[in-house]
Amino acid sequence: MNTFTNLSIGIAIALASLLPIHAEEINLWPKGLPEGSVTYDQQTAQSLAAKTTDERIAFVDQPTLSVFPADPEKANGCGVIICPGGGYNILAWPKEGVEVAKWFNSIGVSAFVLKYRVPRRDPEKIHWEPMQDVQRSIRLVRHRAKTWNLDPNRIGTLGFSAGGHLTVMSGVQYETQCYSPVDEADTESCRPNFICPIYCAYLGEGYDDRTDSRLGSLVTVTPETPPTFLAVTWDDAMRGAQSASLFARLRENKVESEIHVYTKGGHGYGMRPSDFRVSEWPRQLQGWLEARGFLSRK
Repeated sequence: MNTFTNLSIGIAIALASLLPIHAEEINLWPKGLPEGSVTYDQQTAQSLAAKTTDERIAFVDQPTLSVFPADPEKANGCGVIICPGGGYNILAWPKEGVEVAKWFNSIGVSAFVLKYRVPRRDPEKIHWEPMQDVQRSIRLVRHRAKTWNLDPNRIGTLGFSAGGHLTVMSGVQYETQCYSPVDEADTESCRPNFICPIYCAYLGEGYDDRTDSRLGSLVTVTPETPPTFLAVTWDDAMRGAQSASLFARLRENKVESEIHVYTKGGHGYGMRPSDFRVSEWPRQLQGWLEARGFLSRK
Protein backbone atom coordinates (compact mmCIF):
# COMPACT_ATOMS: atom_id res chain seq x y z
CA MET A 1 0.00 0.00 0.00
CA ASN A 2 1.02 3.68 -0.18
CA THR A 3 3.59 4.11 2.60
CA PHE A 4 2.76 7.77 3.10
CA THR A 5 -0.94 6.98 3.46
CA ASN A 6 -0.25 4.25 6.01
CA LEU A 7 2.07 6.56 7.93
CA SER A 8 -0.34 9.50 7.89
CA ILE A 9 -3.21 7.39 9.20
CA GLY A 10 -0.94 5.95 11.88
CA ILE A 11 0.12 9.46 12.92
CA ALA A 12 -3.50 10.62 13.05
CA ILE A 13 -4.45 7.73 15.33
CA ALA A 14 -1.34 8.26 17.46
CA LEU A 15 -2.11 11.95 17.87
CA ALA A 16 -5.72 11.13 18.65
CA SER A 17 -4.52 8.79 21.39
CA LEU A 18 -3.22 11.82 23.26
CA LEU A 19 -6.76 13.07 23.77
CA PRO A 20 -8.49 12.39 27.11
CA ILE A 21 -9.65 8.78 27.44
CA HIS A 22 -12.32 9.46 30.04
CA ALA A 23 -15.61 10.38 28.44
CA GLU A 24 -18.97 11.43 29.80
CA GLU A 25 -21.27 8.40 29.76
CA ILE A 26 -24.99 8.90 29.26
CA ASN A 27 -27.60 6.32 30.26
CA LEU A 28 -29.86 5.73 27.24
CA TRP A 29 -32.82 4.48 29.25
CA PRO A 30 -32.90 6.35 32.60
CA LYS A 31 -36.54 5.30 33.12
CA GLY A 32 -35.86 1.62 32.44
CA LEU A 33 -35.39 -0.58 29.38
CA PRO A 34 -38.16 -0.71 26.75
CA GLU A 35 -41.08 -3.01 27.40
CA GLY A 36 -40.33 -6.61 26.46
CA SER A 37 -36.56 -6.32 26.94
CA VAL A 38 -34.80 -9.54 27.88
CA THR A 39 -32.93 -9.36 31.19
CA TYR A 40 -30.64 -11.78 33.02
CA ASP A 41 -30.61 -13.06 36.56
CA GLN A 42 -27.73 -11.84 38.72
CA GLN A 43 -25.69 -15.03 38.52
CA THR A 44 -25.84 -15.18 34.72
CA ALA A 45 -25.09 -11.46 34.43
CA GLN A 46 -22.02 -11.81 36.64
CA SER A 47 -20.81 -14.83 34.70
CA LEU A 48 -21.12 -12.99 31.39
CA ALA A 49 -19.55 -9.79 32.72
CA ALA A 50 -16.56 -11.77 34.00
CA LYS A 51 -15.58 -12.47 30.38
CA THR A 52 -14.87 -8.78 29.75
CA THR A 53 -11.24 -7.95 28.89
CA ASP A 54 -9.27 -4.83 27.93
CA GLU A 55 -10.20 -5.46 24.29
CA ARG A 56 -13.84 -6.49 24.57
CA ILE A 57 -16.96 -5.85 26.60
CA ALA A 58 -18.78 -9.15 27.09
CA PHE A 59 -21.99 -8.00 28.74
CA VAL A 60 -24.14 -4.88 28.54
CA ASP A 61 -27.52 -4.62 30.22
CA GLN A 62 -27.57 -0.83 30.69
CA PRO A 63 -26.81 0.77 27.30
CA THR A 64 -24.91 4.04 27.29
CA LEU A 65 -23.38 6.66 25.02
CA SER A 66 -19.78 7.72 25.70
CA VAL A 67 -19.35 11.33 24.58
CA PHE A 68 -16.15 12.48 22.86
CA PRO A 69 -16.68 16.14 21.86
CA ALA A 70 -14.33 17.61 19.29
CA ASP A 71 -11.94 20.35 20.36
CA PRO A 72 -13.86 23.64 19.97
CA GLU A 73 -11.02 25.02 17.83
CA LYS A 74 -11.46 22.13 15.36
CA ALA A 75 -15.15 21.31 15.77
CA ASN A 76 -17.14 21.60 12.55
CA GLY A 77 -20.64 20.74 13.85
CA CYS A 78 -20.72 17.17 12.55
CA GLY A 79 -21.45 14.27 14.90
CA VAL A 80 -21.21 10.50 14.51
CA ILE A 81 -22.54 7.62 16.59
CA ILE A 82 -20.08 4.73 16.53
CA CYS A 83 -21.28 1.13 16.82
CA PRO A 84 -18.46 -1.30 17.69
CA GLY A 85 -18.68 -4.81 16.30
CA GLY A 86 -18.49 -8.21 17.93
CA GLY A 87 -21.09 -10.50 16.39
CA TYR A 88 -23.84 -8.98 18.56
CA ASN A 89 -22.18 -11.00 21.35
CA ILE A 90 -19.40 -8.69 22.54
CA LEU A 91 -18.22 -5.15 21.78
CA ALA A 92 -14.70 -4.56 20.42
CA TRP A 93 -14.59 -1.43 22.54
CA PRO A 94 -11.12 0.14 22.09
CA LYS A 95 -10.40 -0.91 18.49
CA GLU A 96 -13.84 -0.24 17.01
CA GLY A 97 -15.04 2.38 19.50
CA VAL A 98 -12.74 4.65 21.47
CA GLU A 99 -9.88 4.69 18.93
CA VAL A 100 -12.34 5.57 16.18
CA ALA A 101 -13.91 8.33 18.28
CA LYS A 102 -10.50 9.91 18.82
CA TRP A 103 -9.77 9.80 15.10
CA PHE A 104 -13.05 11.56 14.38
CA ASN A 105 -12.14 14.19 16.97
CA SER A 106 -8.88 14.78 15.08
CA ILE A 107 -10.89 15.86 12.00
CA GLY A 108 -13.29 18.05 14.00
CA VAL A 109 -16.16 15.57 14.41
CA SER A 110 -17.76 14.97 17.79
CA ALA A 111 -18.16 11.25 18.42
CA PHE A 112 -20.50 9.16 20.55
CA VAL A 113 -19.59 5.52 21.16
CA LEU A 114 -22.66 3.34 21.64
CA LYS A 115 -22.49 0.61 24.27
CA TYR A 116 -25.47 -1.37 23.00
CA ARG A 117 -26.87 -4.51 24.58
CA VAL A 118 -24.86 -7.71 24.22
CA PRO A 119 -24.84 -10.68 24.05
CA ARG A 120 -27.70 -11.63 21.72
CA ARG A 121 -31.09 -11.69 23.38
CA ASP A 122 -33.36 -13.10 20.66
CA PRO A 123 -31.67 -15.56 18.26
CA GLU A 124 -34.37 -14.88 15.67
CA LYS A 125 -33.92 -11.07 15.83
CA ILE A 126 -30.37 -10.53 17.00
CA HIS A 127 -30.41 -6.85 15.97
CA TRP A 128 -33.67 -5.85 17.66
CA GLU A 129 -32.60 -4.58 21.08
CA PRO A 130 -29.41 -3.00 19.67
CA MET A 131 -31.65 -1.23 17.13
CA GLN A 132 -33.70 0.18 20.00
CA ASP A 133 -30.43 1.47 21.44
CA VAL A 134 -29.17 3.06 18.22
CA GLN A 135 -32.52 4.73 17.45
CA ARG A 136 -32.61 6.16 20.96
CA SER A 137 -28.99 7.34 20.58
CA ILE A 138 -29.66 9.24 17.37
CA ARG A 139 -32.65 10.95 18.93
CA LEU A 140 -30.73 11.89 22.08
CA VAL A 141 -27.79 13.35 20.14
CA ARG A 142 -30.13 15.30 17.89
CA HIS A 143 -32.17 16.49 20.89
CA ARG A 144 -29.04 17.75 22.65
CA ALA A 145 -27.32 19.08 19.53
CA LYS A 146 -27.05 22.61 20.93
CA THR A 147 -25.34 21.31 24.06
CA TRP A 148 -22.56 19.77 21.94
CA ASN A 149 -22.55 22.54 19.27
CA LEU A 150 -23.75 20.14 16.62
CA ASP A 151 -25.77 20.65 13.47
CA PRO A 152 -28.81 18.34 13.95
CA ASN A 153 -28.79 17.80 10.17
CA ARG A 154 -25.25 16.37 10.19
CA ILE A 155 -25.61 13.42 12.56
CA GLY A 156 -24.48 10.07 11.15
CA THR A 157 -23.76 6.51 12.20
CA LEU A 158 -20.70 4.35 11.60
CA GLY A 159 -20.12 0.77 12.64
CA PHE A 160 -17.99 -2.33 12.13
CA SER A 161 -19.09 -5.90 11.41
CA ALA A 162 -22.24 -6.46 13.52
CA GLY A 163 -22.03 -2.76 14.33
CA GLY A 164 -21.96 -2.19 10.57
CA HIS A 165 -25.16 -4.19 10.29
CA LEU A 166 -26.64 -2.05 13.07
CA THR A 167 -25.50 1.03 11.13
CA VAL A 168 -27.33 -0.21 8.03
CA MET A 169 -30.43 -0.91 10.12
CA SER A 170 -30.31 2.67 11.42
CA GLY A 171 -30.47 3.86 7.81
CA VAL A 172 -33.02 1.46 6.33
CA GLN A 173 -35.27 0.68 9.31
CA TYR A 174 -35.64 4.14 10.87
CA GLU A 175 -39.40 4.13 10.21
CA THR A 176 -39.74 0.95 12.28
CA GLN A 177 -40.99 1.95 15.72
CA CYS A 178 -39.17 -0.52 17.90
CA TYR A 179 -39.95 1.05 21.28
CA SER A 180 -42.55 3.35 22.81
CA PRO A 181 -41.51 6.99 23.35
CA VAL A 182 -40.21 7.70 26.85
CA ASP A 183 -39.49 11.45 26.86
CA GLU A 184 -39.17 14.59 24.74
CA ALA A 185 -36.06 13.30 22.97
CA ASP A 186 -38.20 10.67 21.28
CA THR A 187 -40.03 13.37 19.31
CA GLU A 188 -36.86 13.72 17.22
CA SER A 189 -36.23 11.79 14.02
CA CYS A 190 -34.01 8.72 14.33
CA ARG A 191 -33.02 8.86 10.64
CA PRO A 192 -29.26 9.44 10.41
CA ASN A 193 -28.01 11.98 7.86
CA PHE A 194 -25.36 9.54 6.63
CA ILE A 195 -24.34 5.96 7.35
CA CYS A 196 -20.92 4.30 7.14
CA PRO A 197 -20.95 0.49 7.40
CA ILE A 198 -17.38 -0.83 7.57
CA TYR A 199 -16.78 -4.54 6.85
CA CYS A 200 -20.50 -4.94 7.41
CA ALA A 201 -21.78 -8.35 8.49
CA TYR A 202 -25.14 -10.15 8.42
CA LEU A 203 -26.74 -8.48 5.39
CA GLY A 204 -28.15 -11.71 3.98
CA GLU A 205 -31.44 -13.42 4.79
CA GLY A 206 -31.36 -14.90 8.26
CA TYR A 207 -28.20 -12.86 8.95
CA ASP A 208 -26.23 -15.08 6.56
CA ASP A 209 -23.01 -13.43 5.34
CA ARG A 210 -21.04 -16.48 4.21
CA THR A 211 -22.93 -18.31 1.49
CA ASP A 212 -24.95 -15.83 -0.58
CA SER A 213 -24.37 -12.36 -2.03
CA ARG A 214 -28.07 -11.52 -2.02
CA LEU A 215 -29.47 -9.10 0.53
CA GLY A 216 -32.04 -10.11 3.11
CA SER A 217 -35.51 -8.67 3.58
CA LEU A 218 -34.38 -6.34 6.39
CA VAL A 219 -32.33 -4.28 3.93
CA THR A 220 -35.22 -2.12 2.71
CA VAL A 221 -33.44 0.59 0.69
CA THR A 222 -35.60 3.48 -0.56
CA PRO A 223 -34.84 6.88 -2.13
CA GLU A 224 -34.93 8.28 1.44
CA THR A 225 -32.13 6.03 2.68
CA PRO A 226 -29.26 8.25 3.90
CA PRO A 227 -26.11 8.74 1.81
CA THR A 228 -23.81 5.80 2.43
CA PHE A 229 -20.06 5.13 2.57
CA LEU A 230 -18.96 1.48 2.51
CA ALA A 231 -15.54 -0.11 2.99
CA VAL A 232 -14.87 -3.85 2.90
CA THR A 233 -12.50 -6.47 1.45
CA TRP A 234 -12.93 -9.15 -1.19
CA ASP A 235 -11.43 -11.81 1.10
CA ASP A 236 -13.97 -11.26 3.89
CA ALA A 237 -16.38 -14.20 3.32
CA MET A 238 -19.40 -12.94 1.29
CA ARG A 239 -19.40 -9.57 3.04
CA GLY A 240 -17.69 -7.79 0.16
CA ALA A 241 -20.22 -9.17 -2.30
CA GLN A 242 -23.12 -8.23 -0.03
CA SER A 243 -21.79 -4.69 0.37
CA ALA A 244 -21.56 -4.51 -3.43
CA SER A 245 -25.18 -5.69 -3.63
CA LEU A 246 -26.14 -2.98 -1.14
CA PHE A 247 -24.30 -0.39 -3.23
CA ALA A 248 -26.19 -1.55 -6.34
CA ARG A 249 -29.51 -1.21 -4.51
CA LEU A 250 -28.54 2.27 -3.32
CA ARG A 251 -27.75 3.23 -6.92
CA GLU A 252 -31.09 1.87 -8.12
CA ASN A 253 -32.78 4.15 -5.59
CA LYS A 254 -30.58 7.14 -6.49
CA VAL A 255 -29.00 7.32 -3.03
CA GLU A 256 -25.61 9.00 -3.45
CA SER A 257 -23.06 6.56 -2.09
CA GLU A 258 -19.46 5.42 -2.33
CA ILE A 259 -17.94 1.96 -1.95
CA HIS A 260 -14.35 0.78 -1.53
CA VAL A 261 -13.76 -2.95 -1.95
CA TYR A 262 -10.13 -3.84 -1.29
CA THR A 263 -8.59 -7.16 -2.28
CA LYS A 264 -7.05 -8.18 1.05
CA GLY A 265 -7.47 -7.35 4.69
CA GLY A 266 -9.97 -9.86 6.04
CA HIS A 267 -12.13 -8.76 8.92
CA GLY A 268 -11.81 -6.84 12.16
CA TYR A 269 -8.96 -4.40 11.41
CA GLY A 270 -10.71 -1.26 12.65
CA MET A 271 -8.60 1.81 11.89
CA ARG A 272 -5.31 0.23 12.87
CA PRO A 273 -2.65 0.45 10.12
CA SER A 274 -1.72 -2.75 8.30
CA ASP A 275 0.32 -3.93 5.33
CA PHE A 276 -2.82 -3.91 3.16
CA ARG A 277 -4.36 -1.08 1.15
CA VAL A 278 -7.57 -1.42 3.18
CA SER A 279 -5.83 0.81 5.75
CA GLU A 280 -6.56 3.69 3.35
CA TRP A 281 -10.28 3.62 4.13
CA PRO A 282 -10.24 6.33 6.86
CA ARG A 283 -8.65 8.79 4.43
CA GLN A 284 -11.25 7.89 1.82
CA LEU A 285 -14.01 8.39 4.38
CA GLN A 286 -12.68 11.80 5.34
CA GLY A 287 -12.63 12.82 1.69
CA TRP A 288 -16.19 11.61 1.18
CA LEU A 289 -17.44 13.51 4.23
CA GLU A 290 -15.64 16.65 3.06
CA ALA A 291 -17.02 16.35 -0.47
CA ARG A 292 -20.57 16.10 0.83
CA GLY A 293 -20.15 19.13 3.10
CA PHE A 294 -20.46 17.25 6.38
CA LEU A 295 -17.13 18.62 7.64
CA SER A 296 -17.74 22.25 6.68
CA ARG A 297 -17.74 24.71 9.57
CA LYS A 298 -20.98 26.68 9.50
